[in-house]
Amino acid sequence: MGDMGVLGAGLGSLPLLNRARTRSISPENPTGAKGRGGMAVPDPVTLPFSGAAADLGQKWKVSPFWKVKSGETHTLADVDGPGVIQHIWLVADPGRGRSHVLRFYWDHEETPSIEVPVADFFAVGHNKFAPVNSLAVIVNHASAFNCYWPMPFRRHARITLTNEDKEDLGLLTYQITYAETEVPDEAAYFHAQWRRAMTERSNPDYTIVDGIEGHGKYVGTFLAWTQLSDGWFGEGEIKFFMDGDAEFPTICGTGTEDYFCGSYGFPQLYSTAYVGNTLKWAGDSGPTKWSLYRWHIMDPICFSRDLRVTIQALGWWPNGTYQPLADDAASVAYWYQSEPHAPFPALPPLPQRWPR
Repeated sequence: MGDMGVLGAGLGSLPLLNRARTRSISPENPTGAKGRGGMAVPDPVTLPFSGAAADLGQKWKVSPFWKVKSGETHTLADVDGPGVIQHIWLVADPGRGRSHVLRFYWDHEETPSIEVPVADFFAVGHNKFAPVNSLAVIVNHASAFNCYWPMPFRRHARITLTNEDKEDLGLLTYQITYAETEVPDEAAYFHAQWRRAMTERSNPDYTIVDGIEGHGKYVGTFLAWTQLSDGWFGEGEIKFFMDGDAEFPTICGTGTEDYFCGSYGFPQLYSTAYVGNTLKWAGDSGPTKWSLYRWHIMDPICFSRDLRVTIQALGWWPNGTYQPLADDAASVAYWYQSEPHAPFPALPPLPQRWPR
């Protein structure tokens, strides 16, 4: 049995000492290695932000940020295990968040277990900033993305950010805090996958995720929903097809606002520990956009063999009957599972990710 002091972290565990060793990766300590922080020496050729420290020299905020050129992939973390990532703080441009793609690779796997545009991973949809105040994700003004999902790894962890925008990313900074610690045999790996699709009135089902194979827990949904019809959009039911379910699911919700723990629509914005409606965008032109999150922290969806999650695009006709909708939906599914994971669908190219 491994050290549960990190995986079970919380106020009650803070007085309990364990054998974990805290490490943190940042532009000032790119490897996170012990005693290797703040070693950069001002050099404007290789360290573009070091000029401000030129008069002070080494140890004085020489390399706090990076620039990531268009088309370039920057490695945020590349560390050996065993360990658990506990917190990620990252600052990038939320207005171009779907142009920047995060990928996480556990234990030298060839394909990522997490592949998500930066902003959507932190529950910011449509490239439109909205504050988030939850247990798992916090987003603060003006562009501070925080993630507290615990992410255990046994042999190795690698995290990259790819800039697919036509513009260079002028400033990227981050702090990835992890513990070098034993990982229990029963600990699963964190996964996240982004999807986007247009529903059709003849088939208003939107697939949040499918093709999950293995033993695991589904722990969260982020939904960036774009209405293409007037009126209310949120009557659709979420469905969890698990462990061999075919036509009918084991878990079936009662409506979109119900799944996100609201009622009678979303009359106002809210952001709480487990659920939130952080954005209702209805500008001078263009469709109405919503950003919604639901973290299954206290009520994870446990599955043994496979999982598929869908939600319906459903509103009302004026005559009081349900109206199937042709809407534009994007989502992030979050789950833990034993490896190996099934291959992800190819991430859509940038023009197909860009919001309306």
